[in-house]
Amino acid sequence: MASVNSLSATIQQRVADALGADPLLRRSDRADFQANGVLGLAKRNKANPRELAAEVVAALPADDGLIADIEVSGPGFLNITVADSAITRTLAARAADDRLGVPAKADPGITVIDYAQPNVAKEMHVGHLRSSVIGDALVKILEFEGETVIRRHHIGDWGTQFGMLIQYLVEHPHELDHDSAGGAGDEEAGEASMSRLNRLYKDSRALFDADDDFKTRSRNRVVDLQAGEPETLAMWQRFVDESKIYFNSVYDKLDIAIRDEDVVGESGYNDMLVETCTLLEKSGVAVRSNGALCVFFDDIKGKDGEPVPLIVQKADGGFGYAATDLSAIRNRTADLRANTLLYVVDFRQALHFKMVFETAKRAGWLTDEVKALHIPFGALLGKDGKPYKTRSGESFRLVDLLDEAVERAGAVIEDKSGGLLTPEEIADRAKEVGIGAIKYADLSTSLGRDYVFDLDRMVSLNGDTSVYLQYAYARTQSILRKSGDAKPVAHPELPLAPAERALGLLLDEFAETLASVSETYEPHKLASYLYALASTFTTFYDQCPVVKPEPAPDVKENRLLLCDLTACTLRQGMALLGIRTPERL
Repeated sequence: MASVNSLSATIQQRVADALGADPLLRRSDRADFQANGVLGLAKRNKANPRELAAEVVAALPADDGLIADIEVSGPGFLNITVADSAITRTLAARAADDRLGVPAKADPGITVIDYAQPNVAKEMHVGHLRSSVIGDALVKILEFEGETVIRRHHIGDWGTQFGMLIQYLVEHPHELDHDSAGGAGDEEAGEASMSRLNRLYKDSRALFDADDDFKTRSRNRVVDLQAGEPETLAMWQRFVDESKIYFNSVYDKLDIAIRDEDVVGESGYNDMLVETCTLLEKSGVAVRSNGALCVFFDDIKGKDGEPVPLIVQKADGGFGYAATDLSAIRNRTADLRANTLLYVVDFRQALHFKMVFETAKRAGWLTDEVKALHIPFGALLGKDGKPYKTRSGESFRLVDLLDEAVERAGAVIEDKSGGLLTPEEIADRAKEVGIGAIKYADLSTSLGRDYVFDLDRMVSLNGDTSVYLQYAYARTQSILRKSGDAKPVAHPELPLAPAERALGLLLDEFAETLASVSETYEPHKLASYLYALASTFTTFYDQCPVVKPEPAPDVKENRLLLCDLTACTLRQGMALLGIRTPERL
């Protein structure tokens, strides 16, 4: 089916044709839409704005069934009221389309999105939440819009700590086999894997700090790792494999799919590092300074006024994050042929990415045809306004945070269910509601802002929460189940009540909302839209009976159309945010 033009887009085009210029169209308290632009055009043409506005009104097509009323107000503003029949016809077209009238991009590109970057041999903590949740939502939204999206999970799987871990395992070969979780489920196996790695790290670190000979052997082992020595690589691979078991268990709990082919960590670019440095040095983009290979910037200086360089290669020959990130850009643009690179990484890395992107531009790896964007996000805070920590001051383990959310959600559902749900149903709903609550709290916050992690508020049925949205969706399903033989049918001949009009006009904004999100990479705009939709539906439900008291058959069918399209829009929108929509709550 062809995409459905929104009412606002259709009206804007009609006014533009009549005005001879593109107007600014926006929603208005005075009418459905207000069109500006007459005043500016009148000034340029030295005309009377109200007279020009009247000419525009006269030039608009008459009796086309789109505009019910148009009023000239102030210095030439056009207050436009849409015909009820046009609203209903447009909604019927959206309901008949599997994509709800959302057009796929006419000229989609290739986007590589770098998100969900846990570290091998380390537990995932609360700091890994936002990159994972935001990145997953952006992937889903961009793909739905028609973009080709390549996921990249740039895991921390390389560096000096692995020399210490590998050397310890070489000297204590059975340590990684302790605490086997044979026969355990995915979650238990993941926890067991991380338990082994944690213990191994602590033991190896203690020996590294206490034994200079072991410290030397560990550093030599780093050289072997970078050189690709077979035994060392095999040991390293064991760490990676064990960590992946753990990563998968955490992401399963978070309801985010992480595919092996998308995991390309720091090690994936190891073979490119020397060439990257050579290219930068030969081109003059990078220069040697005190033995290190550096890139300098006129506008980046430290507190002492001295230049702060991007260090691509250390004086001892080792490579830093910059070398890996620049090599990744080379791979993503030349080999993957991406024209957009997105990095969903917290705001503290802003300077790093600014320097990396500028370096890549100077080297010619980022061009006018390829854009690279850092998608920064704020911190997750406790109720005290400080970074979210345990009472002992340590970072919260991500699995503990997720488990607590599910537990809180289960208590709320059990309390509200009135005994209508079985324990198994409560457990299933608790996962959907608890994980959804965490995701929505994150995604409903604009990217640059910090937000307070408050589980009591997150799982509340009231306010701007995912539970409120899920409850609104469940209510639509309840109405449709109780509607008997009546089906959603459009009746454009019927007048619409104010609550019906408000809901219909908001449903018509879904495609434009997604287009804005995919353009600006701000998923909170979709969350805000869905909350407004759920709230508007609640008003409709209160003011426009569908089942009891039962309205006339044609009115009931028309209202069922609104219920059904609201359900489809909520379900699709929340799915794009990675949030489940239970049929019953």
